[in-house]
Amino acid sequence: MRNVPPLFRCSPYIVATTLVLNAGSYANADEPASVCTVPRPSVLFNRWQEDWSVLANPCVPAKPLDGLKYMPLGGDPDSYLSLGANLRERVEVNDAPLFGIGAGHSDTYLIQRAQVSADAYIAQHFQFFVQLEDARAFGKDTVSPVDKNPLDLEQAFVAWVGQLAGGTVKLRLGRQEMAFDLQRFISVRDGPNVRQTYDAVWADYENGKWRFIGYATQPVQNRNVSAFDDVSNQHLTFSGVRFERQDAGPGDLSGYYSLYSRSNAQFLDATGDEHRNVFDLRYAGKTGRADWDVESMWQTGHVGSKTIGAWAVGSLAGYTLDAPWTPRLGIQIDAASGDRHPNDGRVETFNPLFPNGYYFTLAGYTGYANIIHIKPSITLKPSSRLALLAALGFQWRETTGDAVYQQGNAIVPGTAGHGTRWTGMYAQLRADWTIADNLIGSVEAVHFQVGNSIRSVGGSNADYFGVELKYGW
Repeated sequence: MRNVPPLFRCSPYIVATTLVLNAGSYANADEPASVCTVPRPSVLFNRWQEDWSVLANPCVPAKPLDGLKYMPLGGDPDSYLSLGANLRERVEVNDAPLFGIGAGHSDTYLIQRAQVSADAYIAQHFQFFVQLEDARAFGKDTVSPVDKNPLDLEQAFVAWVGQLAGGTVKLRLGRQEMAFDLQRFISVRDGPNVRQTYDAVWADYENGKWRFIGYATQPVQNRNVSAFDDVSNQHLTFSGVRFERQDAGPGDLSGYYSLYSRSNAQFLDATGDEHRNVFDLRYAGKTGRADWDVESMWQTGHVGSKTIGAWAVGSLAGYTLDAPWTPRLGIQIDAASGDRHPNDGRVETFNPLFPNGYYFTLAGYTGYANIIHIKPSITLKPSSRLALLAALGFQWRETTGDAVYQQGNAIVPGTAGHGTRWTGMYAQLRADWTIADNLIGSVEAVHFQVGNSIRSVGGSNADYFGVELKYGW
């Protein structure tokens, strides 16, 4: 949602024009008096954050179909309708889903996600946003709710923005996406095919370097039987409050408290209604050539009659060298608790809530529960449009009393209480290429070498390969 006055949005153009005009008083009067410096908007990850009102400025170079990106509503240039579309195509080859255990045999398939959106701004206060999504899986042997969702309402909300006590108030009501920080635990789930949305009330207040947020949500339950059959999940709620502080020392500080409530939850050591208090704190920043992102989470509450006591820590750090291709040396360290002692009245398995699905790799071989994960990496940028990543990941269980988990908290059968802590290691190669301003191509390959704890229950090494194209208009 835009929260700045029109003069501020146009200031680069106005300032540049003023400078040229002042300089012109000492130059040849026949030279051009002004140069247009207003940039065209970019297609953003969140389409509702785009601002196409700059197309009202005649100096902005026109492109085909601009008439659909900026359609004035009345005589106010800040009242307009904008249409948009996204298309993602990804071919995946996975030779051993679930490490080849049970139905986890080799599979090659195409997943496709198409989205269309309409965004209406009324003056500087109201926004009406609607986005439809159609997600398909072609040739996939086992289709899950995150793989397929025929044409449905992905987002539909009304937003309002105003001023209060020197700050900005924003309100959103309706179906919407929600993500925090690196999306370790609260995300739009962009890795899989079907994104996560929430039927929610969202309010935030921004003043200077501070931002305060409150939210009450029912995550949307995706159903893939027919079109427009998604509903609010009546058995799951997620609500809380959050703060953000910019420039807290060399970095930014944020934290939140949330209550996660789910009916009929099932864990290895507990079954019943889950009420989980979530306390999260994160600090991220950059100084010189070093960057970092550290987040910790503590969870309390109960599942049925059993008490919750779970935790997780996630961290990324890197150093960018002053060398050709600007190499960045990175290290990722993550850990999440598992249930150490069955039948002791405590549930210590960490609940990763709404993870993004690509925080480790797109292969999804392991999830964020009962894990210790160390991943050194190097990223190279041969050009501004191409990034290359090579990484090695080493994984252990936090405790052998609990299972090895994959994405979605899927349990690797037979691993709970058996074997050693060593889970295995993987190699990851990835390339991201910005082919054009609105077209991005990606390639990722992962080889996972399992440890004896998985091999002893019938698991095998696993290989993943994916090729993806994303287009936005």
